[in-house]
Amino acid sequence: HAQGAVVGLHGTRVEKLETLAAELGERVKLFPANLSNRDEVKALGQKVEADLEGVDILVNNAGITKDGLFVRMADADWDSVLEVNLTAVFRLTRELTHPMMRRRHGRIINITSVVGVTGNPGQTNYCASKAGMIGFSKSLAQEIATRNITVNCVAPGFIESAMTDKLNDKQKEAIMAAIPTRRMGTSAEVASAVAYLASNEAAYVTGQTIHVNGGMAMI
Repeated sequence: HAQGAVVGLHGTRVEKLETLAAELGERVKLFPANLSNRDEVKALGQKVEADLEGVDILVNNAGITKDGLFVRMADADWDSVLEVNLTAVFRLTRELTHPMMRRRHGRIINITSVVGVTGNPGQTNYCASKAGMIGFSKSLAQEIATRNITVNCVAPGFIESAMTDKLNDKQKEAIMAAIPTRRMGTSAEVASAVAYLASNEAAYVTGQTIHVNGGMAMI
């Protein structure tokens, strides 16, 4: 948005979308939808393409967690995480890739996670979904590179958020000890990586994953 783009915001909670849109000001359109619903995902892609008169940059950033030890994980917890974190990415990207191919231009940026590469106990479903996103991105990048469309990932580590604010001091100390920079990242630092991949300067970068994790995992 700061670079002048018209931004389409997706989410399930309309009030939060409206608050964010008010903060951004002009050039913002809202597209609420439930990514666990196949029909809503299809309709979302069609509506975004029509209302924005073409999508040049797609950022797949939605994600949920349903943590638990593998031996106790319910099918529903596995299915819901994969449905939102990976399958919805496939469906929405498919809807928007066809028009990108016709225009012979596009940037697709998928927000994965450091644990999609390293793994994390208690998150087999989440890690599988994020690892799947990386494989998906590499494969798609090879398929559509000749159409001047790039597909890349950004993999954040621990980022300051409402979720990390709830951690106690002992938990935060343990996290900091594992990060060479001794701090968590910021959403602005993740956004900067996304902005680079969306830019013309990154036209020769595709099938890659940029890790934003303070050196926690040097991959």
